[in-house]
Amino acid sequence: MARKLAAGQKLVLASHNKGKLREIEALLRPLGIAVVSAGALGLPEPEEDAPDFAGNARIKAVAAATASGLPALSDDSGFCVAALGGAPGVLSARWAGPAKDFAVAMASVHERMGDNPDRRAWFIAALCLAWPDGHTETFLGRIDGAVVWPPRGDRGFGYDPMFVPAGAQQTFGEMDADAKHAVSHRARAFAQVLTSCFV
Repeated sequence: MARKLAAGQKLVLASHNKGKLREIEALLRPLGIAVVSAGALGLPEPEEDAPDFAGNARIKAVAAATASGLPALSDDSGFCVAALGGAPGVLSARWAGPAKDFAVAMASVHERMGDNPDRRAWFIAALCLAWPDGHTETFLGRIDGAVVWPPRGDRGFGYDPMFVPAGAQQTFGEMDADAKHAVSHRARAFAQVLTSCFV
């Protein structure tokens, strides 16, 4: 039986990524949940050393819930390219280097793909809701599409400008926020959180 969060409850967003925070806050806003970020609380970023998205999401959510004494929601997500065996995957942020320069990360994807005709790619998001007593619930969302080059659009964040979701013409970097929220990996995972964990 999933635990429930009700309107008016306070929830920590266990992320220091401003793009993710923006998207998750937008998804939570209609629910009347009071949201505070891990960064605003001065919580450190834990070492993300799990081999998969769900494991890293759990590490972040448990760390934030334990440190704050509040329920915490975390996101671990990444960009996966078929021609690269699913890379960068869980290392998506690390490909951007210490400066978090995703232009460098996208160029690296393009360079490593070379002239491979397989353009299939997907984003995965794992959302984990954790409580201070260690209870967790994890939800996965995925959106499939294709890699494009050169990158297009200056909306979104991360690898968004080089990904066109299946059935669309625009990259995530060209879509307005509402269009992206309607189909994104994060929105798909969040829909499951919504069904299971919110009153």
